[in-house]
Amino acid sequence: MSNSIQRDKKIREIVARYELKRLECKSIIKNLSISPIIRQKLSVKLNKLPRNSSRTRIRNRCILTGRGRGVYRFCKLSRIHLRELGGKGVLTGIKKSSW
Repeated sequence: MSNSIQRDKKIREIVARYELKRLECKSIIKNLSISPIIRQKLSVKLNKLPRNSSRTRIRNRCILTGRGRGVYRFCKLSRIHLRELGGKGVLTGIKKSSW
């Protein structure tokens, strides 16, 4: 298994673990009716969470090669492997066009 795929799985696990804490802190920080001191403390707490616990750190990768660019969401394959497998007829509903 590719190192980038392993790293991506690890980041996804960290995001899932800290998702509720991040959501809780963010919602309280955005609430203007709460005192600024409490909101300041929570923003510090949010900054102390691991960087990889942020959802924006997740990158869609090809499940076969780990390629990070040109990945289709519906099948989690890169454009290169989608074309190869589609041309061979392995993927259902996808065929090489000819006219």
